[in-house]
Amino acid sequence: MTVSAGSTADAALALLADRPLVVLTGAGLSTDSGIPDYRSPGSPARMPMTYGEFVSGEPARRRYWARSHLGWSRMRRADPNAGHRALAALDPGLLITQNVDGLHERAGSRSLVALHGRIADVVCLDCRTTSTRTALQERLAAANPGWLDRHATVEVRPDGDVDLEETAGFVVPGCETCDGVLKPDVVFFGENVPAERVARCYAAVDGLAETGGVLLVAGSSLTVMSGFRFVRRAAKAGIPVVIVNRGTTRGDELATYRLDVGCSEFLSALAS
Repeated sequence: MTVSAGSTADAALALLADRPLVVLTGAGLSTDSGIPDYRSPGSPARMPMTYGEFVSGEPARRRYWARSHLGWSRMRRADPNAGHRALAALDPGLLITQNVDGLHERAGSRSLVALHGRIADVVCLDCRTTSTRTALQERLAAANPGWLDRHATVEVRPDGDVDLEETAGFVVPGCETCDGVLKPDVVFFGENVPAERVARCYAAVDGLAETGGVLLVAGSSLTVMSGFRFVRRAAKAGIPVVIVNRGTTRGDELATYRLDVGCSEFLSALAS
């Protein structure tokens, strides 16, 4: 049964109070930190780069890193908001996030699966060496002096990308170990979430059936299957599902309670 916010907010809070929780979060949770999302009402249409595009050749990778260099310089300055802090205080059995911004970690959440990875990490596609985004950011700045200043006003996108078309001349350094191709250690569209992450999430959701727990979705439209599958799994097992999101979601018909309210305010109320 799908219900709306208002008179049902208290009922949803009562359902969630003092019960085991698994929480699934999406980009809508980070909007109060100044990071835009893809699908909230009024958001402009955006098409992130796919994995196939990224590995298609040097021009696509140059375009990606030229934009991401700008976006990361701002995204890394974002701070956790009240919603992140509330979830850290609630300390659910498992926090599954579709976000790559690392704000849950900075807020102090402990039992966490970053389903799509973290934009703060970089991996070499050739030798699989991992490194920090901070170190790569310094190398990109040294190889492209003045790039940040010349493009200081471009719009930032949810995944650390920006709205920039002209990227000719941007220099992308290779892996310091093997000079191979560097990629942010995140799951692009067209890639699969690592199986061990999915298995851990499924196990946590399945456990809710035994403990009388609830699956709480906060700030996700559930458009992509990587998150929606956990809602389907819970609903099929008879586990209550509460969805808190601005705008409709793919899981609305499966929800016990569906609240069109802000994540920060609802989660703060739940944690108080």
